[in-house]
Amino acid sequence: MRPKVFGKHPAGNRLARIEQSPNYREGSFQNLAPTSVNPNKVSALKMLKDFASKPKTVVPGQDMPAVKTDLLSSDPASLTVVWFGHSSYLISYKGFNVLIDPVLSGNASPVALFGKPFKGTNKYSPDDLPAIDLLLITHDHYDHLDYRTITQIDSKVKQIVTPLGVGAHLEHWGVAPDKITELDWWDAAAVTPEVTVTATPARHFSGRGLARAKTLWTSYALQLYGYKLFIGGDSGYDAQFKVIGDRFQGFDLALLECGQYGEDWPQIHMLPEETVKAAKELRAAVLLPVHWAKFTLSLHAWNEPIKRLAAAAQKENQPFVAPRIGEPYRLGEDHPQVNWWAFE
Repeated sequence: MRPKVFGKHPAGNRLARIEQSPNYREGSFQNLAPTSVNPNKVSALKMLKDFASKPKTVVPGQDMPAVKTDLLSSDPASLTVVWFGHSSYLISYKGFNVLIDPVLSGNASPVALFGKPFKGTNKYSPDDLPAIDLLLITHDHYDHLDYRTITQIDSKVKQIVTPLGVGAHLEHWGVAPDKITELDWWDAAAVTPEVTVTATPARHFSGRGLARAKTLWTSYALQLYGYKLFIGGDSGYDAQFKVIGDRFQGFDLALLECGQYGEDWPQIHMLPEETVKAAKELRAAVLLPVHWAKFTLSLHAWNEPIKRLAAAAQKENQPFVAPRIGEPYRLGEDHPQVNWWAFE
């Protein structure tokens, strides 16, 4: 009777592989650093009250100034990123398309009443996407793994890389098993001779129901035709960013979460200042902040994350770009940065 949108827990050979992982202990995956989703032990009732009385500024007072780009005619000579808001984006280079955590169905929850996007942000649908050579999923939360989007784009996708266990959801939704590669932290997959993906540690959790941490969560180091990109997923700050930066000797671009943080869950989402610190430790030539500007999943003002990040990046001399939703960013080219978020 479990609705398909909730997915399916790993079983059989998939579960047997999970149980062999050094990151899986006592029936669930564990972070490398001690981590709690609620270290201050705030009651569920208080959290519900806080969300019920959240300030009006959590939602923008006008439509988001998003733009619509023809994704079928990108310049193959430039590595291009098109951000769809929150943590969904498309990376294209030399005709190779990488899609990350697509949530394009209209809401970031299992039911349509919750997780609705800000006005003006829903510019893109699955029909707008080109053929996808590689789909990367960082973890199975609803704002990163969307049942409706996955089922609509399945025929366009050639290969999928996920953390351990997430393939169980995809197969349950009809995705062919031979398209799916599941990685543990530090596992690598050669997608083509010129494209390699390495799963790298993140500090977060997983789950699409009451049970948590039955599947892994991850970040990725993506090596794409000579470029090195860091795909951050969701993560609280910890020492692993420096470990990853040292191992890969820096990145040309880091896409890191910047938003949905809160004082009641400080270990599973970074503050904007920590995002800048992580970019420095990754040795990122350019930081592109994501995980903001589309959904209300916290109590901060909708544009507080980017304001704080911009101030911290200037102080720490960390180059960053923050394109509008749908606006192409071409790596290595001057980006005409404007503070498009300067409204309430």
